[in-house]
Amino acid sequence: MKKTRHAKILELIAKENIGTQEGLIEKLCEAGYNVTQATISRDIKQLKLIKTLSADGVYKYVCSNRHNVSERLQSILIDSIVKTDYAMNTIVLKCHTGMANAACAAIDSWDFDDIVGTIAGDDTVFILMRCENDAKLLLQEIDDLVTNR
Repeated sequence: MKKTRHAKILELIAKENIGTQEGLIEKLCEAGYNVTQATISRDIKQLKLIKTLSADGVYKYVCSNRHNVSERLQSILIDSIVKTDYAMNTIVLKCHTGMANAACAAIDSWDFDDIVGTIAGDDTVFILMRCENDAKLLLQEIDDLVTNR
């Protein structure tokens, strides 16, 4: 039941601007899921949902994983990153002067288990990953995000 409810929550927030727990409860009830506020609160935490400002100025829930990076974070990364590379389990992001801290903060907000830590200078971000494969995968996702402007 929990897996199907979680799938329904992700489907709902992808289709509609839902910005409150009450709104989410209402939509789930319409879909045949009888849930309490406590259940929704736990689901939001487990799914790592965050609120972000939509294009029309309304806050809405979105999934905070790397496959659904908020528009604000995408914009920061797109505007900041000039070049990317990696060596073994370390990713290097070259940024416009003064933009590395913003890019690093955006990446830190993702809260990925495979990121050990980040550090930023004025125009460079280092991302330490758990292994080289994790570095390759994250670098590809960052490159896809930045090149699909």
